[in-house]
Parts: sequence; structure tokens; C-alpha cells
Amino acid sequence: MAINLQKGQRETINAPKFVVGLGWDTNSSSTGSAFDLDASVFIMGDNKKILADEFFVFYNNTTSPDGAVEHTGDNLTGAGDGDDEQIKIDLSKIDSRVTEICIVITIHEAESRRQNFGQVRNSFIRIFDAATNTDLLKYELEEDFSIETAVEFGRIYKRNNEWKFEAVGAGMKGGLQDYLNKYN
Repeated sequence: MAINLQKGQRETINAPKFVVGLGWDTNSSSTGSAFDLDASVFIMGDNKKILADEFFVFYNNTTSPDGAVEHTGDNLTGAGDGDDEQIKIDLSKIDSRVTEICIVITIHEAESRRQNFGQVRNSFIRIFDAATNTDLLKYELEEDFSIETAVEFGRIYKRNNEWKFEAVGAGMKGGLQDYLNKYN
């Protein structure tokens, strides 16, 4: 049974191979434009910066150079139940310099489409064991992000040779570019 996390809560990840599932629903857009939410992964070292451009994993760079992080593809609509996008992680392959994996969801072309996370509901991040498909952790975002166009859902980090997950739930209004500036 999965542990349901609250914002800021941290838990150890007890599986070497796991999948990060991300899901959301969108309200009917009054702007007339469809929503396209995208998952991005920043793979970082001790300095809280990505190790190299190739360690920024998203729909146009789906696998990290060490093969430890794989984005399974872009869901353009978010329709249906369950995970909208998934990221596979194999800690046995992770580059030894990696100390943190940050998972961000952004709204594609949010400014031109006049969209924000206030129009998104039922957002969640879950981690499940790749071998057994058993949910380990789940965090449901409950905040109302009325101006934000990007949200850091969570981060996986290494402390004392142990990998943990932190439920973050922090938004930014500058979209993906704000996170690129922060972590690059």
C-alpha cells in the first residue's frame, strides 16, 4: 500500500528500479486552447545544477546519458484516468555524481494560450516499483496555483547513501525557462 505524502514530507524509496507516474486533469479551457502539460527531469549534482545538458530529460531528450532515467513520451492531451506521463528510473545505472533528480511539470505555451495551473486539477505524482507495479509513494497536489505555469512536483535525492523522495509542490510563473535558469 502506498504512503500518501503531504507537502514537504520525505520518505525513503525502497526499490532500485521504479517508475514515476504523473497525472492531472484540466478544466474546460475558457481560452479555447487545448492544454499540453509536459514532464521534465533535472538530474543534478552537489551544486544543485544539472551535470550537463544531456542530463535534462524531457520529451525531446528522453534518456539520460547513463541510461538511468527514461521519459516514456509526451502525452499531448492528459485525457483519461491514471498516469498521463511516466519516467522510469534505475538507480543501479545512475551516474555516481548524481545527488538529486527534480521532477517538474510545465504547461506548454502557457503564456500564449493564457493558461496556468489554476486550471489544472487532480494533479499527482506517484512512485511505483517497476518489478511489482506496487505503489510505494503518492503525493496529490492540493494547492491552487492561480498564476503559476510550472510546478516542481517532487524531488528524489541521495542522503547517506539512501535515496529519498520529497513532496515539493512549489510553483513558478515563468514556466520551464525559470527552472532552466535555476538548475542550469
